[in-house]
Amino acid sequence: MTEALRPVQGLVALVLGGSRGRGTAGPASDYDIGLYYEPGVPLNVEGLQRAIAPLVDDPSSAVTRIGEWGPWINGGGWLTIGGAKVDLLYRDLGRVREVIAEARQGRISMNYQPGHPHGFCSVIWMGEIATCQPLHDPFGRIAELKNETWPYPEAVRDALMARFGWEVGFAISNAEKAAPRAEQTHVAGCAYRALCCMAQVLFALNGRYLINEKGAVPEAANFPITIEGLAKAQAEIWRHIGNADAESALRQLRILSTNMSVLVEQAGRKL
Repeated sequence: MTEALRPVQGLVALVLGGSRGRGTAGPASDYDIGLYYEPGVPLNVEGLQRAIAPLVDDPSSAVTRIGEWGPWINGGGWLTIGGAKVDLLYRDLGRVREVIAEARQGRISMNYQPGHPHGFCSVIWMGEIATCQPLHDPFGRIAELKNETWPYPEAVRDALMARFGWEVGFAISNAEKAAPRAEQTHVAGCAYRALCCMAQVLFALNGRYLINEKGAVPEAANFPITIEGLAKAQAEIWRHIGNADAESALRQLRILSTNMSVLVEQAGRKL
């Protein structure tokens, strides 16, 4: 793929991202390929389409226009190559630079994005740079930006903990109000929100970038700084919710929330 995509006009860098870039992939994991371009010379989508045509298993496979999937995942393609699932993801280097600069000043945002029920945190772009494996970076743009992501900035840690730490308890409180009315969808949504925000705090405490909420809680359960019994507790929470036992689920969430706050205090941080 690197050789095939290298000549595409506007392509500045090509990286292997996702779980394969981080070295945490399983046999069935997709290949996430990031295509970086400068805003003044965007990717030539027609050229990209011609480049993938000889590679894909399905001749009807197509890539999108820039911006078609929204402002944060702004296009790409879902492909199958040699039986493997390959996701192409466009990234505007101008916006990535801005997000990294803002994050290093403690300014982050949480944004709506289909495919991310927890939301798309702007720091994801920073984490993608930090954890990706460059496949084609002739101008050193990715290498240069990587220097801005390590060591993990204190301002990023504090901003993430401030943004998501308080929301754990807030989501649980909202669920507790809905539970007596048997609003199961709302309770489940609040529980999901609380667990994802908890994962954000644990990733930040450990100086790790959270790239995707999928699998984030089990991954956080294995960090050096973590909530004891987190993985088991999460499974129990969803079992209780599946059995329409909101009271037990929320009791378990409250315990996790309290234990998270203890970790934060031990680390000398404030929510």
